[in-house]
Amino acid sequence: MAEIVGYLALQPTLPTLMLGPMRNVVVLAYPGVQSVDVSGPVEVFAATGEYAVEVVAPTAGPVRAQSGLTLWTDRALAEVTGPIDTFVVAGGVGTAEVVRDVGVINAVRQLAPQTRRMSSVCTGAFVLAEAGLLNGRRATTHWGSCDLLASRYPAVQVDPDPIFVRDGETWTSAGVTAGIDMALAMVEDDLGRDAALAIARRFVVFLKRPGGQSQFSAQLAGQFAEQPPLRDLQGWVAEHVGDDLTVEQLAAQVAMSPRNFSRAFRREVGVTPARFVERVRVEAARRRLEDSTACVDEIANACGFGTAETMRRTFLRVLRVTPSDYRNRFRSERASA
Repeated sequence: MAEIVGYLALQPTLPTLMLGPMRNVVVLAYPGVQSVDVSGPVEVFAATGEYAVEVVAPTAGPVRAQSGLTLWTDRALAEVTGPIDTFVVAGGVGTAEVVRDVGVINAVRQLAPQTRRMSSVCTGAFVLAEAGLLNGRRATTHWGSCDLLASRYPAVQVDPDPIFVRDGETWTSAGVTAGIDMALAMVEDDLGRDAALAIARRFVVFLKRPGGQSQFSAQLAGQFAEQPPLRDLQGWVAEHVGDDLTVEQLAAQVAMSPRNFSRAFRREVGVTPARFVERVRVEAARRRLEDSTACVDEIANACGFGTAETMRRTFLRVLRVTPSDYRNRFRSERASA
C-alpha cells in the first residue's frame, strides 16, 4: 500500500486554474461504440478537474461496446438540454445503425445551436454529417472510412490525412487514440499548453501529436498485401529507405514488369509504389529526428530524400510541419514530459 501511495504522490499535477464555472462535456455512446473513443476523451477532460463530463446514449442504461465492454449511461440523449460546452460523438461499428436513427440525428441537430463546440471521434463524423453539421466544412474520420464519408456526404470537405481537424468550433478526429489527441488540443485551447502537457505526462503520452500529423501509416498499409512477393517487398523497402527506390527498381526486385507491378501494388496496398515509398521515408525520417542528433541534411540523405529541401517539402505536404519544427516540437514536449 505504501508503494501505491508513493506512486500516486509522484504523478504530475495540473496547474491550479480555477477559471470559473466548470465546462460541461457530453459524450454520445451507443451499442457497438468503440470504447476508447469514449474513454479517451472522457479521461482527458476529467483529468483537468475543469470539466463536468457525462456519457449519454440513445437509451439510458448499459451500452455494450463493440469490444464487449459494457459502459453505463445515466441519461438518454433526448433528456440532454443546453447550453453545452463540448459535445463529442464517439465512433464504432454501431455508427451504421445510429445514422439511421432519426431520433438521434434530430437530437444532435437540435443540440448544435446550444453547443459551443461540436466534435466527433472516428466514424462519429458520420453522425455529424448526417445531421448536416459538417456541410461546407473540412473534416476527417478514420482513414479507412474517409472515402465512404466523402461519397455519402459530398458537401463535406473530407481530408483523409490529419489525425484531427478543426474548422471553427467543429472538430473531427481520426480513429481510436486520435480522440485523445483531439481532446488534448481542446484542453490546450481552453486552459493552455501547460495543462495539456500535464495531462499528456500523466497519461504517458510523451508526444502530444499536432493535428496536422498524418494518420497514415505505411506499416499499417503493408498489412493489406496478400501476395508474398509484394508483402516481402514492403518490408524490404523499410530496410532500404536510402536506396534508389524507383518503380523500375522495385519491379525488378519482385521480377515483374514496371507496368504490371504498379497495377498489382496499387490494387493490393491501396496506394501507388511512389506514395508508399514516400510515406516509409517520412516515417524513417521522423524516427531519426526524434531519436538522433544528426543534422537534417544527413537524415535527408540517409532516408532517400536526396536533399534537405526535398525532405522539407515532403514533410510540409504530409505532416504539415517542417523537419526542424517537428524535431523542436518533439524535443520540447519530451523534455517537459
